[in-house]
Amino acid sequence: MKQVIGTSKRGDLQEAVRGGKITSPALLILMSNAEQFEEHVAQLEAAFPGVPSIGCIGMSYDRQVIEKGVMVVAYTEGVTATANVLEQVSSMPVKYIKRLQKDLEKVNPSSNNTVCINFCTGNDACVLTTMCSVLNNKKAALIGGTGDAGRVSANGKIYEDAAAYALIKNNTGKIKIYKENIYQPSGDYRLIASKTKKDGYFIGELNGRPAKQVYTEILQIDEKAIESQTFKNPFGKINGTDTSIVSVKGTVGNGLSCFRAVNDSDVLTILEAKDTFRIVGETISQIKKDFTRVSAVFSINCLFRYLYFQQNGELQQYLDTIGTLGCHAGLFGYGEHYNDQFLNQTMTCVVFE
Repeated sequence: MKQVIGTSKRGDLQEAVRGGKITSPALLILMSNAEQFEEHVAQLEAAFPGVPSIGCIGMSYDRQVIEKGVMVVAYTEGVTATANVLEQVSSMPVKYIKRLQKDLEKVNPSSNNTVCINFCTGNDACVLTTMCSVLNNKKAALIGGTGDAGRVSANGKIYEDAAAYALIKNNTGKIKIYKENIYQPSGDYRLIASKTKKDGYFIGELNGRPAKQVYTEILQIDEKAIESQTFKNPFGKINGTDTSIVSVKGTVGNGLSCFRAVNDSDVLTILEAKDTFRIVGETISQIKKDFTRVSAVFSINCLFRYLYFQQNGELQQYLDTIGTLGCHAGLFGYGEHYNDQFLNQTMTCVVFE
């Protein structure tokens, strides 16, 4: 299989298509900006009528970041693909699950050669549970993320309150998905959440004390620094031997709002960023161990990782490092998907043989 990337920093879709030498694609992924999204979706459909496509709003990257322009990623040669959308994801995504079931029949996946890439507008955890109830039965993996501005596209149409998805079967080799976490526990904190609310992903108390006060005291920071401190010190939600990152959004009264749900009695810890490039190197080494030949990589990086790398002057080094894998493109999103897991401050990716 082959992945082709076309970009335009000024948002010229035709320039991106020409520059990427995109011809006869089996699937197209569009990453655009809020001002030109509608225009880009229409132009892409006109240029490649009937070709399956998904799209979202957000910054994209290969060896460089496209902040306000456009990126088109095309899959060709030895690929079977389809694209569609689940609607009403805030209330009843399961209503549209037959679309995914029928699309899986079209692709006809077998073990370790099919991935679902999705772009979501919200209610991610519910969407992932719904989708994986079908995907798991077919042994199809899933990665994805949350785009910006509450809009996604599928097959030339724009949707709100939806999850656009593409199914890609690699007919010439295997696929495998990965996730990368650069954060590890800081100290031996065990914080029991209480007075939580699903609305706004709110945490009222930790160990029976106001959550805001606990967080600022542990890290010895002022309340004004909370929003930026999460780049360095997010929460970790402990699930057995696994720890999932919970990004802090800000303060609400004496509590904290987050970017994913925390429930009463959940056990949290404080995380800190470790040796970034040692961890990135371990991810690359594992991929090279698993694949004798990498045809393509598509990844979703958290926007907070982008901000963290940028603040530390490490962004270009990071892009160059992951670029050593070969043809690599991706999206900086607002939440990351790894099978049925909704993640924060993480990188997820799919690797194609």
